[in-house]
Amino acid sequence: MSKRVPSSAPHFIQTISRFFNKYPGLPYLGKWLLLCSLIGVFIGSASAGFLASLNWATSFRSEHTWILWLLPLAGWLIGWSYHRFGKDVEGGNNLLLKNIRRPDAKIPLKMGVFVYCGTILTHLFGGSAGREGTAIQMAGAVADQFAKPFRLKPEDRSVLLIAAVAAGFGSVFGTPLAGAIFGLEVFFIGRLRYNAILPAFAAAIVADLVTRWWQVGHTHYHIPLVPAVSPSAIFYIAVAGVCFGCCAALFSQLLHRLTGFFKSVISSAPLRPVVGGVIIIALTYLLGTNEYLGLGIPGILKAFDQQLTADVFLLKIAFTVITLSAGFKGGEVTPLFFIGATLGSALSWLLPLPTALLAGMGFVAVFAGATNTPLACTIMGIELFGAACGVYVGLACVIAYLMSGHHSIYQGQMIGEVKNERFTKDAGKIFQDL
Repeated sequence: MSKRVPSSAPHFIQTISRFFNKYPGLPYLGKWLLLCSLIGVFIGSASAGFLASLNWATSFRSEHTWILWLLPLAGWLIGWSYHRFGKDVEGGNNLLLKNIRRPDAKIPLKMGVFVYCGTILTHLFGGSAGREGTAIQMAGAVADQFAKPFRLKPEDRSVLLIAAVAAGFGSVFGTPLAGAIFGLEVFFIGRLRYNAILPAFAAAIVADLVTRWWQVGHTHYHIPLVPAVSPSAIFYIAVAGVCFGCCAALFSQLLHRLTGFFKSVISSAPLRPVVGGVIIIALTYLLGTNEYLGLGIPGILKAFDQQLTADVFLLKIAFTVITLSAGFKGGEVTPLFFIGATLGSALSWLLPLPTALLAGMGFVAVFAGATNTPLACTIMGIELFGAACGVYVGLACVIAYLMSGHHSIYQGQMIGEVKNERFTKDAGKIFQDL
């Protein structure tokens, strides 16, 4: 026996229909808030687990310095694993950027597993690498599993991956606003994906809240003195920004060229990190310090407290480029924080600005130049150091971004708009479908 439809049902349905016609953004809002809340919970939890594992690996290595001798063996294991089982996910961040541009096959969940294990092994045994690459790849692999159940179209799947990048970045550094802008900004140089603005912010904020809920702490940096902005201060910011941009371009070029060199000289993928590990061991014992291994957080903190010499940032460039070019896993961003902060500290010998302020400016500006994300890095500087330094970090990031040209640590990054007419020749990689 069929149930009788209430006479009020047609009127009710018409009322709902008129309501949604009047506010067409509500279904969109509900859909993405729900989806991004879900992926934010999973990505935030994954970031918390990753950070806890990374803290353990760093502590263990610091207490057992002999473990550095096993770095070549760890490198062989990483290289062999990717060569044997992970060729389809070896692209890492560039694979994510490619799928954002033109969604293809679903990103397998194993990409997150592979990069997580590879990064922990790299840090446990002493490689110089970061963590953002791992967080972003884990986030992308997790989020893409929701595309099929939610029946997302290719354009929506592209937005989902942008939200995942934002969530992974924001949660691993404790900077949700910067993470959201980074996800919108990193894909196209010179353009923002405003169609993904709500998902990026929602996913980044939820992921950060979940990471903090797991009581995983983030490093705090302090700039005690920020002088008033003046014409002379703007000149000093400009000089520092030029140095930061040149440093970012140097790092990007060395990273790509040495990667190509390793591949051309050593055909065996598992053997490349073995050779890289031997070089890292030799450099460590030649210098007599472990300061350049791992993330280098103690070195970053030192840059805010005292004036350092120029060799510090140059040596971190060498350690990081060798580690990543040889095939170890991790990321470039935290080493770039180290490089930028120590370069800024060294510049305080020449520029009459507070050491901590210059370190903070370099911290975000070198990263801005290497990733072509000046807006995200400016917001990051404000989130980490406070609004008082906003003019200093903002101008430094913009100048570093312009000075670095179209070089980037991400080869999958596309040029949406050239930075300057003089850079037009570099714009041969402009995405043809724009």
